[in-house]
Amino acid sequence: MSVQHHHVEVNGLRLHVAEQGEGPLVLLLHGFPESWYSWRHQFAALADAGYRVVAPDQRGYARSDRAPSSEEYTLPHLVGDVTALIGALGAEEAVVVGHDWGAVVAWTTALLRPDLVRAVAGLSVPPLPPAGLPSVESSRRAYGEGYYQAYFQEPGRADAEMSADPASTLRRILVGASGASPPRPWVVPEGVRLIDTLPEPEELPEWLTAEDVEVFAGDYAAPDAFTGPLDWYRNIDRNQGLMAAFQGLRIEVPALYAVGDRDMVSALRGVPELRAALTLIAPKLHTDLTLPGCGHWTQQERPEEVNRALLDFLAAL
Repeated sequence: MSVQHHHVEVNGLRLHVAEQGEGPLVLLLHGFPESWYSWRHQFAALADAGYRVVAPDQRGYARSDRAPSSEEYTLPHLVGDVTALIGALGAEEAVVVGHDWGAVVAWTTALLRPDLVRAVAGLSVPPLPPAGLPSVESSRRAYGEGYYQAYFQEPGRADAEMSADPASTLRRILVGASGASPPRPWVVPEGVRLIDTLPEPEELPEWLTAEDVEVFAGDYAAPDAFTGPLDWYRNIDRNQGLMAAFQGLRIEVPALYAVGDRDMVSALRGVPELRAALTLIAPKLHTDLTLPGCGHWTQQERPEEVNRALLDFLAAL
C-alpha cells in the first residue's frame, strides 16, 4: 500500500496528512523547517509492521492551513491540533512521535493528555515540561541577540530571507545542521543575514538527494511559506505563561528519546542535564538512544536505526 494523502479539518483548520497502513495509530510530527516528507523513510517500515502511520503537515506548514493570527501557534493550540486529529481519524488513542518542534508538541501532548497518548517518542529535542523550550530572554542571555530563536522574533525579517530562494535555504539548513557539520548553537553575527551563516553545500550527503530538496522546496514555494513555521518561535515566551499551571507534571506514559551526538541540540546549554534527568521527567522511559555521527535530522540521517528503535519500542507497549 502506498502513502495516501488527504485533508482533515481540526479546530477550524484543514491539515494535510499523509497516511499508510492499518492498525494502531502512530502519529509522526515533523519539525522546522520540514513537512510530512521528513518521515518518508518511516512509513513503509511501520505500516509493514502492522501500524496505521499518519504524518500531518502541522499548523502553518506546507499544504496545511495557516492560522488567522500569529498568536495562534502556542503549545495549547498545537496540542489541541494533535488531540483533535486523533479523534478526526476515528481513533481513541495514538502513539505520538515527534522530531525537533514536533518533539516539543509530542512531549507536551503526552504530558497533558495521557488518556489519548499511549506512548511518546521524541527525536532530537528532550522534554522540558511544561513550556517545551526555554524563554527567548534566557536564550539571549546564553547566546546573544543573534541566537536564531531570538533572530526569528522580528516579524518579516527571517521570513523574507528564507523565502528568497527556498531550495537554497533548505539545502543550507539541512546540510548545515547535519552530522557533516560540527554541532554548535546557530548564532547570527551582527550585520549578517541568517542564511549567510550557512554556506551553500558543494555536494549533498548520502541521506539527502536533489529530489528530496525539491520536495521540501515545493512545500515552501509560496512567498509567505516560512511565516507560519516562524510564528511557532514567536510564541515561545507566550508559552511560558500559558503552560505555567502545569509545572511539576511528569510524562507518565512509556517514552523513547533519541538524539545524534552531532546534533546542534546536544551542544546547547542545559541539554546534558536534561538528559540526566530524563527518568525524573519521564519515569517510564524505555530507551535513551545516542546515534554516533548523526546530526539534527535524526530520522532522515539514520532511518534504519530510528525505525529499529521505534519498532522495538512499539512492540514493548
